[in-house]
Amino acid sequence: MSAPTVLITGTSTGIGLETAVGAARAGWRTVATLRDPARADRLRAAADAAGVGDLLEVRRLDVVDQAAAAACVADVVARHGRLDAVVNNAGAGHVGTLERETIGDIRAVLEVNFFGVLHVTRAALPHLRATRGRLITVTSVGGVVGQPFNEAYCAAKFAVEGFMESLAPVAATLGISVTVIEPGAVASEFVANVGLDAEAAVAAAGVYGPALRAYLDRAAAAFAAAQSPADAAAAVVATLIDPEPPPRVQTSPAARQFVGVKLADPDGLGVTALTAGWVR
Repeated sequence: MSAPTVLITGTSTGIGLETAVGAARAGWRTVATLRDPARADRLRAAADAAGVGDLLEVRRLDVVDQAAAAACVADVVARHGRLDAVVNNAGAGHVGTLERETIGDIRAVLEVNFFGVLHVTRAALPHLRATRGRLITVTSVGGVVGQPFNEAYCAAKFAVEGFMESLAPVAATLGISVTVIEPGAVASEFVANVGLDAEAAVAAAGVYGPALRAYLDRAAAAFAAAQSPADAAAAVVATLIDPEPPPRVQTSPAARQFVGVKLADPDGLGVTALTAGWVR
């Protein structure tokens, strides 16, 4: 029997790169996609160093492009004859607040972090039905707990969590398991890719400047002590190979504790008490 096939999005760095290498190490034929294949050198080098370069295939995919997502999935199935799992990992961070940005800025965040997930998932579902496969989506603790100055990002991640939680029982009737993975702070290039000049952002924030400064100081401290991408990816790979994967997985004890505040907070007072301290 041929090796099972997994398609993973957003694999140029961080959790995506480590998940792709880890999946290949676990014996999966791994199709690692990224928006710019010119950035695949680190991924290929990591796979070769792990001795799994022959199991890893790099493809270009911008998840915002629905037609490209459909074509990529179809081509993977045509080439390998099957698709056993998808890991939706591609995403982009964003820091801002409603009064200081445009609706277009917010739509762009949703396009990548929400609709990009839907594009790949929609294309993959018929093939996952055929293999009774699994659909894994990397969200964030920000998909459970809303965080200051992450309004658009958390809105997108909340939407993904709600979508997948709603899809899970429907997909299960056809043999597909659905899981969301919730990392906390991870020491990867994800934060750098936000492209935020902290001093310029605070200066341009107007009346929100003091709160944004307090938030950015806290965020810097949190990411200085963050989980490694390899550790976070280990939770994704464990879910990929788990015979009965759960619907929700946190990648660290800190992430589990953090989302637990929300999941055990029916009136919302615990969450607001927690995050109010981030902006003071």
